[in-house]
Amino acid sequence: MEEREREALDAYSSVVTWVAEHLLPRVVQLKVGKRAPGRDGWRQTGTGSGVVITPDGYLLTAAHVVQGADRGVALFSDGSERPAEIVGRDPLSDLAVVRVDAGTHLEAARLGDADTLRVGQLVVAVGSPLGLAGSVTAGVVSALGRSLATRNGAGARVVENVIQTDATLNPGNSGGALAASNGEVVGINTAMAGIGLGLAIPIAETTRRIIASLLHDGRVRRAWLGIAGARRPLPPRVARRLGQAAGIGVEEVVASSPAAAAGLRSGDLILEVDGHVVQDSGDLQRLMLDEAIGRSMRIRVLRLGELAELQAVPAELAA
Repeated sequence: MEEREREALDAYSSVVTWVAEHLLPRVVQLKVGKRAPGRDGWRQTGTGSGVVITPDGYLLTAAHVVQGADRGVALFSDGSERPAEIVGRDPLSDLAVVRVDAGTHLEAARLGDADTLRVGQLVVAVGSPLGLAGSVTAGVVSALGRSLATRNGAGARVVENVIQTDATLNPGNSGGALAASNGEVVGINTAMAGIGLGLAIPIAETTRRIIASLLHDGRVRRAWLGIAGARRPLPPRVARRLGQAAGIGVEEVVASSPAAAAGLRSGDLILEVDGHVVQDSGDLQRLMLDEAIGRSMRIRVLRLGELAELQAVPAELAA
């Protein structure tokens, strides 16, 4: 092995080792379940991982890990176990917050910014795959900008800018940390996309708002219009005139929804909402925040080649 290769390998190993040592005390194994009749009054419903995000015992995990659970236990790297309660979960972002009795000050992980990631960048996954607590794998960011479809009852959403990595993920890694080389958590591992491919929910501005809502209210409030649609290119002549390449083509309007009350129709092409240009469902999702609930919003559409303006009042998306 050439000296340069040896130095590169040593540098790689040093980074992974440092990140592992830093995060292992801050990532726990979660065993969750619900009350059930019987001698021990407990039925386990799932396992996964969680990341300590505050010194007083709040953990971040994946919502599907705690689905159907009302309590659990967190196993720390030092062998200690602490009862855990489910504070709140948001299936539409696949994020949840759990709290343990800190007892003493806990070491919390630092949350980073996934928007700074680059394809090819080194990342380290820490979690409890297959029930094996404190496991570490490393890889690179394979792709950015992936989308992950989520659903909660009648509600559906696309989680944008999901991180794709080749760091090995297995069942039980969900809810664990995906970290950059500086030890900051840039994603919460959520799913396997295939052999050698894993997905993580990015830690970014939108994610931080969701976490804050879960910490404060135990849930996330979202606005809802009641349309199904997708990106649709504008006719070239119209695109040149408006300076906009695409809009949201309305494929379906839910009966008795805010969109129906506003007069939106299947076939409409939504160009602007509340003064913001929208070109795909992600643009619309970013506007459907809690402050939009009950507030009149101007919607500009292209209908049969003519521009029209409508007023819609988004309602709260049912949990």
